[in-house]
Amino acid sequence: MKKLSTYVAGAAVGLMGTMAQAADDVTLQLKWVTQAQFAGYYVAQDKGFYDEEDLNVTIKPGGPDIAPTQVLAGGGADVAVEWMPAALAAREKGLPMVNIAQPFKSSGMMLTCRKDAGIETTDDFKGKTLGVWFFGNEFPFLSWMSKLELPTEGGEDGVTVLKQGFNVDPLLQNQAACVSTMTYNEYWQVIDAGLTPDDLNVFKYEEQGVATLEDGLYALEENLADPAFEDKMVRFVRASMKGWKYAEENPDEAAEIVLDNDASGAQTEEHQKRMMGEVAKLTAGSNGALDEADYERTVQSLLSGGSDPVITVEPSGAWTHAITDKALN
Repeated sequence: MKKLSTYVAGAAVGLMGTMAQAADDVTLQLKWVTQAQFAGYYVAQDKGFYDEEDLNVTIKPGGPDIAPTQVLAGGGADVAVEWMPAALAAREKGLPMVNIAQPFKSSGMMLTCRKDAGIETTDDFKGKTLGVWFFGNEFPFLSWMSKLELPTEGGEDGVTVLKQGFNVDPLLQNQAACVSTMTYNEYWQVIDAGLTPDDLNVFKYEEQGVATLEDGLYALEENLADPAFEDKMVRFVRASMKGWKYAEENPDEAAEIVLDNDASGAQTEEHQKRMMGEVAKLTAGSNGALDEADYERTVQSLLSGGSDPVITVEPSGAWTHAITDKALN
C-alpha cells in the first residue's frame, strides 16, 4: 500500500510538472501565402525562439480568398499580419484591431512602368492606363494620384485605372503602361518574363512620400485587455523580432527555412532567396516598435484619398506600444 501511495504521489508531481510546462498556444494569420515576406515568423519557429518563450505557435498561410481582418474577427487567429490601410478601414467599420508591433519599417510597394510606353517621370502618367491592386491595396495609389492632381476616371488629363489581378500580365501584354508591384515579388516576375531593368522605370511609394505601413502585427482590443493574453503577445513579439533579425543577418538560411515550410511546393529557391534579400531592406531599421511619424504619415495619406477616402476620421486607439515596450526592454 505504501508503494502504491508513493507511486501515486510521484505521478501527481510528474503531472503537475507537465502542466507547468505546457506552452501557450498562439495562432498567427499571415497576409499571403508562405514566402520570405514572412520569414521572421518561420525562422522564430525553426530556431526555437517561440519554444524559449514557452509558446506553441501555429502559422496559418493566407491567400487570395483569405482576409486577415475577417479571420481575426471570427476568432480564427490571435494575431494577424496586415497592412495598415486595411486594418484602419476595418477599425472604422467596427472591428477594433490594434497594431501591437511593426516589423516592417519601409514600404515595398511601387509602380513598375515600361519606358516604351513613354513613362519617364510622374508627369507622364497623364492619359495612361495604370494597373492597381484593389481589396484595400488601392488607397495609397488613390492618395498619390490626389497629390499629383490626376483624376482617376480616365481621359487625357487623368489616368485610367485597370483593376489588376495579383500578376503582372497587363504590363507584359501592353494593356497598361505601369502595374503595381512589390520590390520583393512582382517586380521580379516582370524581370523573369524577359524585360530588363533598362526597359523599366520604377516609382517607389516610399520615395514619392505616399507610403503606408505594411505587414504590421494586429490583435483585437478586447483580447489585449486580458493580462494573460497581453503577456502571451509580449513573448510572441519578442521571439518574432528575434526571428526577423536572424533572417536579416542570414537571408539565405531564412529563405531555406521558408521553403521547408512551403506545403504547396510552389516556391523556388532562387525566387525566395531574392525575395528575402529585398524583404531584409524593409525590416532593417525596425526593432518592432511602431514609429509614430510613420503612423501619422499613413493616416494622413488614407484621409486624403480623393473623393472616397479609406478612413473618414482620425483613428483613436489604433496602436499601442504596451507590447513592444515590455518585449524589447
